[in-house]
Amino acid sequence: MTTFTRVADAELPVVEIDAEKKLSKIDPMTYGGFTEHMGRCIYGGIYDPDSPLADSNGFRKDVISALQELEIPVVRYPGGNFVATYHWTDGIGPVAQRPKRPELAWLGTEPNTFGTDEFMEWLSVLSAGQPRQVEPYLCLNFGTGTLDEALAWVEYCNGTKDTYWANKRRENGHPEPYNVKYWALGNEVWGPWQVEQMTKEDYAKKATQWAKALRLLDPSLTLILCGQDGTSSWDHWVLKECVSSVDMHSIHLYTSADTHLPNVTAPLMAERAITATAALIDIARIEAKVPPSKPPTRICFDEWNVWDPVRAPGEQGAEEKYTLSDALAVAVWLNVFVRNSQWIGMANIAQTVNVISPLMTTKEGVVRQATWWPLLLFSKYMRGWTVACHVRAGSYTGPTNPAWIQGTLEKGAPWLDVSGSIDEMGVVSLAVVNIHETADLDTELRGVAGSDVTVYRVTGSSVKAANVAGKEEVSLVEEKWDGKGRFVFPKHSVTMLRWKTGA
Repeated sequence: MTTFTRVADAELPVVEIDAEKKLSKIDPMTYGGFTEHMGRCIYGGIYDPDSPLADSNGFRKDVISALQELEIPVVRYPGGNFVATYHWTDGIGPVAQRPKRPELAWLGTEPNTFGTDEFMEWLSVLSAGQPRQVEPYLCLNFGTGTLDEALAWVEYCNGTKDTYWANKRRENGHPEPYNVKYWALGNEVWGPWQVEQMTKEDYAKKATQWAKALRLLDPSLTLILCGQDGTSSWDHWVLKECVSSVDMHSIHLYTSADTHLPNVTAPLMAERAITATAALIDIARIEAKVPPSKPPTRICFDEWNVWDPVRAPGEQGAEEKYTLSDALAVAVWLNVFVRNSQWIGMANIAQTVNVISPLMTTKEGVVRQATWWPLLLFSKYMRGWTVACHVRAGSYTGPTNPAWIQGTLEKGAPWLDVSGSIDEMGVVSLAVVNIHETADLDTELRGVAGSDVTVYRVTGSSVKAANVAGKEEVSLVEEKWDGKGRFVFPKHSVTMLRWKTGA
């Protein structure tokens, strides 16, 4: 949690961190990924067998190497909107015998050369040398799919007995179960763009029945309910009807704006959505008389990012060219997750490669976009526990996108957007985003201990700076600071300070 006192812009800003006040655990699943059969995310992204950069499985080695830097804990698959007409059985068995299908979400053709077993193998390769195995998170087809089909997929992935689909997995060369824990009960089925869009009443009935059957087959599953954005009547209804049957509630939000300050303040919408969703969860659990022995129902923010669908249409592959302004917005997004860690059970940036992604592929290699650098810093270092912070500074009080955010920010959006953490080794990380486009902010820092402070900074010449193949305008710089005197947070920058405590 970070509290805020607004002062005049001319006054000296103060950022205070108290590493002794551990507020809530930051779930490692906060830094999850998402791979959908959309554009060049799968084909030409993580899987490109014709590339000289691919391994014997057809996986791009440069993509795997880059993603390993992020220490990704979980990857969502195969969608997304794609899943509403996806039949997982098309993507198993001999590749030459797999059918090609019309793909209705993004209006393409799905060859099914990459399916469940390939995805699991890719996760295995991605996990090599990592501190933990990368977990799969599979989304069930609530559009054209059936409950029988869903049960079969769970049996194929997790079955250990002498049963049809478990044996089919063994026949396909995978004797051991995949032990897939996380399963989503559909994706955005409330949306008019969905095949088999549903009302909240119909969805709640279906989700409850599916959850009952899935748990009979495998009681160990973690089931994720399909929410909307956390602020809707859909969220209220489906939680009220289904909270006893699920473990997490999914919400989705994307942010963007054509101008810098509305762009970097837009992720504050997610902060409001998280607190609203947490309240709806509490109401649902109270009304349903959910016993305290049942673990808390967490929020699964399994699609988030900066995305302008007009600028980067989904049916054209949604390949965004991200700027420094977008990188600052991503850092604010991540600050929001850290500040609200008590409610977050998982979050998944959409998407992991090429499609609205911080990582792009070319024939020659990969390009780390501007948004890569804050994601790298947070995923590597903002671990452990959220700690108490306070900001005393001026604020932005102008227009926001959407407009309703402005009405919730009574004191405005602080020029310095802040979160803090302390990890298992007693290392404190303080993340500060100076959203101001023109002002360096000379700041008093309180609570920084010691004379050996590592400083990481992401910035560029202007908020429009971007990275493309052969030209990097936004980069990560590492420095040292002796912890003495004031600290200057440069205009339009992300700064992370790290130091060791005596804890």
